[in-house]
Amino acid sequence: MVSPFFDSVILLFVLLNPFLMTVYLMELIVALDVRTFSTVLARAGVIAGLVFWGFAATGEALFTDLLHVRYSAFLIFGGTLFFVIGIRYVSNGPGALMQLRGEPEHVAGSIAMPFMVGPATVNASILAGAQLPLWYALLAIMVALVLVVTCVATLKIIHDRVRERYEYLVQRYVEFVGRSSALLIGTIAVDMILRGVDLWLASRP
Repeated sequence: MVSPFFDSVILLFVLLNPFLMTVYLMELIVALDVRTFSTVLARAGVIAGLVFWGFAATGEALFTDLLHVRYSAFLIFGGTLFFVIGIRYVSNGPGALMQLRGEPEHVAGSIAMPFMVGPATVNASILAGAQLPLWYALLAIMVALVLVVTCVATLKIIHDRVRERYEYLVQRYVEFVGRSSALLIGTIAVDMILRGVDLWLASRP
């Protein structure tokens, strides 16, 4: 039980990637003070957590019973979407997805849905629900989100302290993390597509 629990926490933490999230949210990191940014980020974590809990509790049944579509179709489409995002990162860098709109009190949902809740993290939540008893799966999701929110808030504090003196290094960090993460994004995307194809082939008579 301990190993699947920590595996679920680590997988979701890696997929959310707090270092890459700082690149996504650089506009907000620069514009907001620490307290406001932390509040917005915590709200986004709560929204994402509720969504993840829903997928962990319902699992594949949400697709097969409610939406009447195969889970393999979600994996293939989600993997393809993730793959396109990875290609955009390779060609355009992190600026490809750094467009947030709205006032700080409304932007929590914008952080949660494009940047936390995605095909890969939804799939990780479903896997947690399948591999663990429900309460352990919900706890694993909560632990991963708390770690991510804490790391991003800490990186915001570090950024504020070093930005003026080491602005060039901050820009290099944004560029390096954004482009290098394309390798991880692309690898996860291809794996999702392959697992979707495997499930589809296994379901054929």
